[in-house]
Parts: sequence; structure tokens; C-alpha cells
Amino acid sequence: MASFRRLLPLPSSLLRTNISSITGIREGLGGSFRSYNAVASTEQTVLKLDEVDGLVLDGEVAKIRGEFEAAKQGFLRIPEAVKGMPKMNPEGIYVNKNLRLDNIQVYGFDYDYTLAHYSPNLQQLIYDLAKEHMVNEFRYPETCLKFRYDQTFPIRGLSYDKKNGCLLKLDFFGSIEPDGCYFGRRKLNRKEIEQIYGTRHIGRDQARGLVGLMDFFCFSEACLLADVVQHFVDAKLEFDATYIYQDVDRAIQHVHRSGLVHRGILSDPYRYLGRVLRFLTMLREKGKKLFLLTNSPYNFVDGGMRFMLEDSLGYRDSWRELFDVVIAKANKPEFYTSEHPFRYYDMEKDTLAFNKVDAFLPNKVYYHGSLKSFLQITKWNGPEVIYFGDHLFSDLRGPSKAGWRTAAIIHELENEIRIQNDDNYRFEQAKFHIIQELLGKLHATVANSQRSEVCQLLSEELNDERLKARSKMKKMFNKSFGATFLTDKGQESAFAYYIHQYADVYTSKPENFLLYSPEAWLHVPFDIKIMPHHVKVPSSLFKIQ
Repeated sequence: MASFRRLLPLPSSLLRTNISSITGIREGLGGSFRSYNAVASTEQTVLKLDEVDGLVLDGEVAKIRGEFEAAKQGFLRIPEAVKGMPKMNPEGIYVNKNLRLDNIQVYGFDYDYTLAHYSPNLQQLIYDLAKEHMVNEFRYPETCLKFRYDQTFPIRGLSYDKKNGCLLKLDFFGSIEPDGCYFGRRKLNRKEIEQIYGTRHIGRDQARGLVGLMDFFCFSEACLLADVVQHFVDAKLEFDATYIYQDVDRAIQHVHRSGLVHRGILSDPYRYLGRVLRFLTMLREKGKKLFLLTNSPYNFVDGGMRFMLEDSLGYRDSWRELFDVVIAKANKPEFYTSEHPFRYYDMEKDTLAFNKVDAFLPNKVYYHGSLKSFLQITKWNGPEVIYFGDHLFSDLRGPSKAGWRTAAIIHELENEIRIQNDDNYRFEQAKFHIIQELLGKLHATVANSQRSEVCQLLSEELNDERLKARSKMKKMFNKSFGATFLTDKGQESAFAYYIHQYADVYTSKPENFLLYSPEAWLHVPFDIKIMPHHVKVPSSLFKIQ
């Protein structure tokens, strides 16, 4: 109680009244009787102080209750202020580190999901090919062939726990999202999460057992991992989660390296590929240098580029003329740290030459290599180079450490921004924030040990409203894991953390740069609190004056 007296000082008039009454008693009575009455009077004073403390606390709770009731009146309508708030551009470029485009002389690109835009149908293709490989080659039960890819289940940026078999969504600080932990296809509750991990925070030792699913191919991988785990759970069979990851990963890699997925795409490009590349022709016209650096084999890239350029400016049969250097099968991220030599690729014979590569010739194709050799040959160094890629680890971490500027291509960004621009989302967001503020104010005013029935009831009502708003916002993005960039509480996700770390800028596709001048200066927003593309709707919009 003393702590509350320090927080909430009593009016001086009350204190003076109590002290004077004690003084009067001492003067009117004598001997031991005086001592007894002094003690009794002190106890009465303490009781009065407790009553005053309670009255003050009840008054503070009543004030918060009043603010809550006023806010609920505001919840009955969407304020015009929300409708009038500026919308974020789904095709905008969002900046983590200031970037002057007039200083950029060299533009490098990954191929898959960077230059090549794939439709959601590709995830189904990868998933089906991988599960068939696991059944046919790894002898998984034939019932696994009944699995169906569920595009509503995964998001990018999840982590798979090789020890416990869980799919996790982590926040910026490495803590597990309370509603973002799945064992198979079943969501675990808080108690189950604590039984497995002890706490929601993932420690350094536990983090070593996590695998980040960061690129666009990870959707099919995350779904297959969850489905295989669920199969073993339903069949009541013991399994090692590490082996499941290794088998799924090997199957996914086989689909790519064997050419199965490449042949599938090229057999029906209208089903899987989009049409792009006007950005490349603009860069060439501006005198910029361009290079292509991809892990995919040349024949696959060639087929896709021919398809995407067949209606474009006469480049259908000579797309390589757009680039100063074309490197395939680069083996990123090892490319950035190894000293592997480049090999000249003979397109007609489909073979690699043995002569040393000490220069990059026009309209030629090279395999393998390393960043060290690349820089030695091209003399392209540091901040004059920008590299575009979709995988934060394989594509961007190496260039970022080498001093290049980096641009992350995140296709789902457009959809997430459109959701955040919607009035329904902004309404729930503002509602969530004002409830958070009221809950914080209530917790700061009243300790758990001092809560009255009225206070407890208010706390429960606020928490219920907060959970409803949070659930509605989450389901607008993804029913299982919510938004890619944010947690359900509006904090940044672990995926957002890696974007901060490895991407100077990020956008949904390279062509968005056409919306900006090649000499533009791209600046970090001065008022940024979380991701640059995310706008926090102020809770003050709901406060009734």
C-alpha cells in the first residue's frame, strides 16, 4: 500500500485533519491511557488512509471505464478521419537505408521470383512433384500422395524447428507468436508452447535448430513439412523431425536441380510466368550496366526470358543483349564466399569449356564463379552496384556484406499494403491501439493484488475487445499466421528484421522502379516507427471530445 501512496499522494487537508485529532487526544488524556489511545488512533488513521487509497483507485478505474465507454461509441462508426488518411502505394519502393539512384551505375538481378514473376500455380506444381519424389524415392507411405497444397496455410518468413517439428512465426526479438506455432496442421496453445520451449523466447541454442523459410519457394516447402508431420501424428508413428526436414528439403532441391520444375514451367509458360522487363530496356537506354546472376541453369532461364520478351521491343531472340554479363548456376550463397573459377558455357553443345575466364564477353554465358573473381574482372565495386533478389539469405546477405546496395523483391507486399489501406483494417487497427492504451493505463494504475471486482471486470472486457480486434486483423492476411511483416500485436516479425538487416530498399517487383526517376534520391521516412510501408492509425481518432 505504501507504493500506492507514493504514486497517488493524499490531499494535504485530509492529512492535517488526522494529525490534529491525534494531537488533541494527547493533550486531553494522560498516563498509559494516552499511549493506548495514540495506538488506537494510529490504526484508525491507517484504515482511513487505506479507504482513501481505495477511493482514489476506484476513481481512476472509473475514469478509464469512462474513456472505454466513450471509445465504444466511436467504434459504432468508422471515423471520417480514417477514410481520409493517405494510402500507401502497393507498388512503391520502401526505404531502410537512404539510396541515391544517380550514384547507381550497375544493376544486377536474380532470375526466379525477381525477373521472372510466377503465378501461385507454381507452388502447387513444386508441392506435387516433391511429394511424389518422397513416395517414389524415399519410400514414404503412398497415402502421402493424397496430400493437397493449401495456399491459405503458409506465409514467407516462418521457421521450422528441426528438433521439435514445429512451424514457428517469430517476432523481431526472436519470440514465438502466441498464435503462430503449429505442430503439423494443429495450432499449439500457450501452455503447449511453454511445455516445449519453456518460454516463448527462442534462445541462442534453440535458434541453432531452426531453419528459416525465406524465399518464395518456401510456401510449398512449409506446407509439405506440416502435412508430413501431421501424417505421422495421425498415424501415431514415432518420427524424428530432423529427418522429415532433410527429406522434404532433398525432395524440393531435387525438383529444382533435376529440371522437373523447369520443364513443367516451360511446358506451359502461360500458366506459370508473367510478362515483365520494360525496366531492363529503360536501364540500357540510360547507359547503365546490367548483369544476371542466378542459380538456375541457362536453358531454363533462356526459355523463360524468351517467353517474357516475345512481345518486347525486338529482344525476343537476343535477350542476352540486355545484359553485360550473364551467369547461371552460380550456387549462391556460396558464390559470395568461395573462390570457384568461372566456366564458359557453350550454348549449342550444352557443355563447359576448360579455358580460363579472365574477361566477360558480350552475348556469352558463364557458369559457377565467385564474387571475388567477378569483382576482379568487372571492376564494379561498392555502392555503385545494386543487386535485386527475393531470398534475403541466399541473394542479399552476401552482396550487403560486400558493400553493394541491395533491393529485396517481395511479391506479397502489394497484397499486404492493399489490406492495410482498407478502411476495415484501419478501423480494427485503431481500435486495437486504443484498447492497448487503456489496458496499459489500467495495469499502471492498479496492481494485480489490489484489483477490485469492478477493476477485474473492466480488465476482462478490455482484453476481450483487444483479442477480437487482433483476430480480425490477422484473418485479413492469413488465417494461420497473419501478416508477413507484422505480428498479431502490431510488432515487426522476424522476417521484417531480416529485411531491415539485408535490404536497403524493398518493393514488390523491379518494374516499380519505373515509377521513379533514375536520378531519384530515396530517403528513409523521418517518422518511421516500424516498417516503412506500414502506417499506424492513431488511436486519437476514436477519442470523443
